[in-house]
Amino acid sequence: MSTEQQDDYRVEKRRVRTAFEQAAQHYDEHAVLQHEVGRRMLERLELVRLQPRRIADIGAGTGRATLNLGRRYSKAQVVAVDLASAMLHRARRQLPVWMKWPRRFHYVCADAEHLPMADNCVDLLFSNLTLQWCNDLDLVFREFRRIAAAGGLVMFSTFGPDTLRELRDSWRQVDGHTHVNLFMDMHDIGDALVRNGFASPVMDVEHFTLTYQDVFQLMRDLKNLGAHNVTAGRPRSLTGKRHMEALAQAYQRHVRDGRLPATYEVIYGHAWAPQGPSPSRADGGVVSIPIENIRRP
Repeated sequence: MSTEQQDDYRVEKRRVRTAFEQAAQHYDEHAVLQHEVGRRMLERLELVRLQPRRIADIGAGTGRATLNLGRRYSKAQVVAVDLASAMLHRARRQLPVWMKWPRRFHYVCADAEHLPMADNCVDLLFSNLTLQWCNDLDLVFREFRRIAAAGGLVMFSTFGPDTLRELRDSWRQVDGHTHVNLFMDMHDIGDALVRNGFASPVMDVEHFTLTYQDVFQLMRDLKNLGAHNVTAGRPRSLTGKRHMEALAQAYQRHVRDGRLPATYEVIYGHAWAPQGPSPSRADGGVVSIPIENIRRP
């Protein structure tokens, strides 16, 4: 793929934030797959000997995993980080009263590519289906490595190249614009972990298939999740009725048993921060804030 084509797939962060701000109120009603993947990630933690003092939930959304991480590690401080403030407000409102004191839970509105946290301050980084909204995976993993304490664990999930392959193929029959994100291969993600200083990476993959009555139901579901088309190469005008009818016709080639399938390739990964200090960030434009100094407004 040429550099120009790759640029077409760059996500525009401002639009990502807006989409998830708008989706926050009803997100949990539609995030069946997201919650299931998060549950499976939490199950994997049962196999890990780790007693973290500080946890960062990167891309926390409405805070379901944040809450469960706090329950699992009852003595740990938990920081929920998300690009959309509306998601964090909802996460904070859903925290049970009995868990609000002492103040173990904190909420930070920030981009995963530029985390406002001090070096070596987090023992467990948890990130469920967030990395696909980042443009520079190396930058994300450098930030993870920077804030990870010696011997800390990073555990994440993200979408792989087969995700929404039916929708991508169908749009290609309609026009030449980008309509679906460009998702990274599992092996490339593993290489990026090693390249950025993590040790003993483990990667694996699962495929899920959701089915829909028609393509319009699928598109509504994606919209309600905040999964809008935010790529730089997206169409710059509203999608007309003729285009949607052409999309529906093209999708018919994928019909199985009278239902439209939507494939999701979910990549799971975890790796360890080696012993010793992590490299500090020297970008000169971002201030690191110790977690101890984060207080609820």
